Amino acid sequence: MAPDPDAALMVAFQGGDEAAFRALFEKHGRATMAFCQRFVKDAARAEELTQDVFLKLHTGADRYQPSARFTTFLYRIATNHCLNEVRRGEYRARPEIDPDSEDGSPLDPDALAGPAATPEEEARGNALSRDVEAMLSRLPESQRAAFVLARFEGLPYEEIALVLGTTVPSVKSLVHRATVSAARALESWSGEGAEA
Repeated sequence: MAPDPDAALMVAFQGGDEAAFRALFEKHGRATMAFCQRFVKDAARAEELTQDVFLKLHTGADRYQPSARFTTFLYRIATNHCLNEVRRGEYRARPEIDPDSEDGSPLDPDALAGPAATPEEEARGNALSRDVEAMLSRLPESQRAAFVLARFEGLPYEEIALVLGTTVPSVKSLVHRATVSAARALESWSGEGAEA
């Protein structure tokens, strides 16, 4: 396995190098915020959760073992924190993200249309984004975590198993069930590309 430069930064931080921690935050902060937003569907709360995750990372740095990839350690903290937040129940009945909101959020992880998109493409992208968010919110917590880590974050099953504290076959099952649910929920979009 190739050396993990993030693990080296974390080890440097464990040795007292605060600049190494800042480098980790700069590299992984936006992705962590996007990950959190997939759970809580609220940009401002996702930003707060990201700060909480990095605070936990900072205060719990001594628990990191360089034998594990840094992202595994980070996503385990983020997943546990987000699941605990969702279990409090505040996000189950929240309205979906308003794609026309002007909250000034620096991060829109689900924007599907680029800067040159036509109004029609942007509207379709926003509608698909809302449907994806609604589908994610209906998944059971363990399926949502496994699905987001696999499909949005691109983590391999072995790493997801470490993050979730489970086995690879269990992760495969969770991702499969979530994928089937997603396919059903987003079935109306399946013919969109062919019609264009």
